[in-house]
Amino acid sequence: MSAASDEVVVHVADLAKHYRVADKQPGVVGTLRHFVRRKHRIIEAVRGVSFDIARGEMVGFLGPNGAGKTTTLKMLTGLVHPTSGEATVSGFVPFRRHADFLRQITLVMGQKQQLVWDLPALDSLRINAAVYDVPKAEAEQRIGALAEMLSITDILTQPVRKLSLGQRMKAELLAALLHRPSVVFLDEPTLGLDVNAQTAVRAFLRDYNERYGATILLTSHYMADITALCERVLLVHDGRLVYDGDLAAMVARVAPHREVEVEL
Repeated sequence: MSAASDEVVVHVADLAKHYRVADKQPGVVGTLRHFVRRKHRIIEAVRGVSFDIARGEMVGFLGPNGAGKTTTLKMLTGLVHPTSGEATVSGFVPFRRHADFLRQITLVMGQKQQLVWDLPALDSLRINAAVYDVPKAEAEQRIGALAEMLSITDILTQPVRKLSLGQRMKAELLAALLHRPSVVFLDEPTLGLDVNAQTAVRAFLRDYNERYGATILLTSHYMADITALCERVLLVHDGRLVYDGDLAAMVARVAPHREVEVEL
């Protein structure tokens, strides 16, 4: 991991996101009653989360499904407007989606793809470069360098639909990092990949962090991702931040506890 500086890149203070959803009984009768008298309830997806991340840090974002990890990432990238609280990334307010802000960040979400299915991966990469106003010669140089880091130079001319899941995920990472973002948000980047592909993706992310001093916030259900890349972790549960600190200290704290479930 590159040496983190004292400069705060991601600042989050009392960030919250609440959703207003329909509250109705199941079945046809419940639906009809809801039409006559609508009821709603509030779901608190994120509840007053606060943390700072310095430039160059690689931080793991842990928690069970539904804990608020993805919602937090979406607020930090401007895809979701917070209900309350404050968030800035590189000095920008994310939900305003300023062009300069979008050039500095990227979000990779598991199996969500930005490559065109029937086109060679290389064509999609060149389109992405044009979208971010990367000069043609510079784009070709970056594609070559990143492809070499990911060991996928020889598959870029193949249609995306013919790539294996591991090859496609590597190409997606290349596309997401082609504009050389300084802040990288990753939501389950190794989901569904085999062990070899997971290892390759981790090595690439570590290399990218060291080469460019990128700040990385990573969610994953694979602890191998976290232990390989992150010294610091944020742990959320039920929308609240319950731990922010050293990974080794957290493991030492919870390691003595074991739970055995017996069914009779």
